[in-house]
Amino acid sequence: MTDTYNQYLVQLEILCKEVGQFIKEHQTKVSAEDIESKSLNSLVSYVDKTAEEKLVKGLSNILPEAGFITEEGTTNKKSESCNWIIDPLDGTTNYLHGLPIYAISVALQCEGKLRLGVVYELGQQEMFSAVAQQGAKLNGRPIKVSSESKMQNALFATGFPYHDFGRMDSFNQLLTFFYQNSRGLRRLGSAATDLAYVACGRFSGFFEYGLSPWDVAAGALLVQEAGGVVSDFKGGDNYLFGNDICAASQNIYQPFSAVIKEKMT
Repeated sequence: MTDTYNQYLVQLEILCKEVGQFIKEHQTKVSAEDIESKSLNSLVSYVDKTAEEKLVKGLSNILPEAGFITEEGTTNKKSESCNWIIDPLDGTTNYLHGLPIYAISVALQCEGKLRLGVVYELGQQEMFSAVAQQGAKLNGRPIKVSSESKMQNALFATGFPYHDFGRMDSFNQLLTFFYQNSRGLRRLGSAATDLAYVACGRFSGFFEYGLSPWDVAAGALLVQEAGGVVSDFKGGDNYLFGNDICAASQNIYQPFSAVIKEKMT
């Protein structure tokens, strides 16, 4: 079955490059009239929707029996065994403002387990990929999480709340801790990219709440296959559907996650 997933991955990477080309070509063509607000600070344009339609069509050719869990809801096909989890444009606000940090995120979940994933970061044209139990790669070369073991020497990433402000006091306390006890915090505006950067060692850890499965599915597999640890804020495994995630290198996960658990749960 592993060979089959590898074959899927080859096709998926080709598809992501094709859809990525469409996304990049249209960045300067989106007008204010093309932008909709799905909810508070959640923007969408025809680019997101069309990109998702293209991904759904292509993925249906790769694995016809699979269903979908998608951000834009362009299909309602679901499967009890295998589903593609898709974010056609993670970092839409960056994209619409001309910032070069946005990504396509696609994962395949079968029988409750993530089997393969791709985060195609379009600004740098970096293809992060992983097949379960085969490691993670960046543009075809193996990657590993950071080896840093000291919090004060580590660079971390997070995402600011944009619609759920009920946990702001705790979240700000957590930020204050990392301001004072790490090399710094970064907020890129794309959770998929943040997780990919943890997988390749650029960040030692990432945390955010208010997320959806399509934001984190592919990136979570990347981190795990690159030797890292992924959990929800409580330290459990409900990071796909539980709305919060903590991902870090093996060396720093314990102290990193302990602070997050203390402040946020």
